[in-house]
Amino acid sequence: MPSFKVNVIIENKPEIVDPEGDTILNDLILKDKKTSIKKVRSAKMLRFVIDAKNKESAEKTVLDICNQFRIFNPLVSKVSVETLGA
Repeated sequence: MPSFKVNVIIENKPEIVDPEGDTILNDLILKDKKTSIKKVRSAKMLRFVIDAKNKESAEKTVLDICNQFRIFNPLVSKVSVETLGA
């Protein structure tokens, strides 16, 4: 059975304030004068390595685990998945 790397990226929904991203943005603008940067959003990434029949099965299993163990709060978090062959 093939292995897959499944990255789960958890970030605040766009309408939720992101103080960490705002702080980084302010530091870039105030300290380094990088005024071309308009927005920074922070996120958390979890990387799973999983044996599965196919990419879709790997993603479904990982997302089911994340939901089962409440790894993220669906009210405030947006979750995206990217999968690579291991």
